[in-house]
Amino acid sequence: MPWIDEHVAPVSSDVCDLIKHRVKQLSPRRPDQQQSSRLVNDLRDSLLDFLKKNKKQPFFRSVTVLNSGSYYETVKINYPNEFDMMLLLPTPRLTWIELEEYHGLHYSVSLVRPTRSEVQAFLLDDGLIISASRILCGMRCLVKNFISTYKVPEGVGRWVLNRKLPSSPAVTLSLMCSAQDADQESELMSVDIVPALEVPESQGWPLAAQHGLQVDNWLGKKARRDLTKQCFYFVPKKPKGRNLSNTAKESWRISFSHIEKQIIKNHGHARTCCEAPATKCCRKRCLMLLKCLIEGLKVRFPDELERLCSYHGKTVFLHTLSKRGNDSQWAPSDLPSSFMALLSALEDHVSNSELPHFFIPAYNLFAAPAFPRKALSCLQRALDEQRKLGLPLLKLPSPAHPLTINPSPPDPPLCTERDNSQTKNMTT
Repeated sequence: MPWIDEHVAPVSSDVCDLIKHRVKQLSPRRPDQQQSSRLVNDLRDSLLDFLKKNKKQPFFRSVTVLNSGSYYETVKINYPNEFDMMLLLPTPRLTWIELEEYHGLHYSVSLVRPTRSEVQAFLLDDGLIISASRILCGMRCLVKNFISTYKVPEGVGRWVLNRKLPSSPAVTLSLMCSAQDADQESELMSVDIVPALEVPESQGWPLAAQHGLQVDNWLGKKARRDLTKQCFYFVPKKPKGRNLSNTAKESWRISFSHIEKQIIKNHGHARTCCEAPATKCCRKRCLMLLKCLIEGLKVRFPDELERLCSYHGKTVFLHTLSKRGNDSQWAPSDLPSSFMALLSALEDHVSNSELPHFFIPAYNLFAAPAFPRKALSCLQRALDEQRKLGLPLLKLPSPAHPLTINPSPPDPPLCTERDNSQTKNMTT
């Protein structure tokens, strides 16, 4: 793992001013947040009500919701247009087998013993292994039936079901609004609905995850013990790549998104961090700036950096917090130098071709085929260029349009948090 240099090189006054001005523009406007929340909450409540009453798939009647993603971590940038919603499925006691070639990230998940419960419809021929593809297909069919009759309360537009993407664990809905041209529509927001299997804390974490979450120097050993006693989830995301085995095609990816949300929201070495003006830090603002830079790079190099996503930035951020654990290292007045330290950490991970998963350290997020070598070389050159030119991708874009009825199409901004649909699901 790259060593984080505590003595960051001096930041030029121009870059300091750019960072300070840019960070003021990143947080979503409160009216946009309120309207987005109303729309998503109504969708969620109506969907849960629909699932409870459906007769075709009784297995989905007792689902519960776990909200995740940048909006609920309060690190969403620009405007609230993407939401993640995990639907937790009720299952009997589970067991799992690690797919060795994926270093602890993907698993074959089974029931401990045969069952006659509703999950039986989603088992493979052995009567024990839970089929990821069947679960996702069943969820997609239900959501499709639900959305065909659901109407947006405010009359802002209509929800549509997006096409299924390879390796994605989500059923994605987009809220479409008519543009000035009656024949066109624009997307106001999207919601990823991800079915998940919950493994209770009594069963413990898989062996591959027991050496991750290195937060001893940051949150403390007791906090780590408490976090590792929590449950974890499996989501129906198969590995990337071609010629997958039948086992890999039906595999599940481990998810700790709920713990990521918890430690980002409660991020300080001192428990009082950010609870009052006198105890503020700049951690979240640094992450938001890094997300902004990553999205700017994806806009500039859409093909070369297709696999790059905000989860890479979040992982670098978590590793950096573990190395720079003291709150004094993230003082608000040190925002420029703190962000440049975070950027340096990303550059180190890229140059070393190594970014360990924060919870599964044996899995390298910068390893092929998940992240091709050509993409890594392009990213290294792009980051070097940004540093030499004074971070031009952080310059203020055109103002993002609010969530209103019939908005005029905005000028394409240089930096927005619009994850490429092929890679956005890394967050799970």
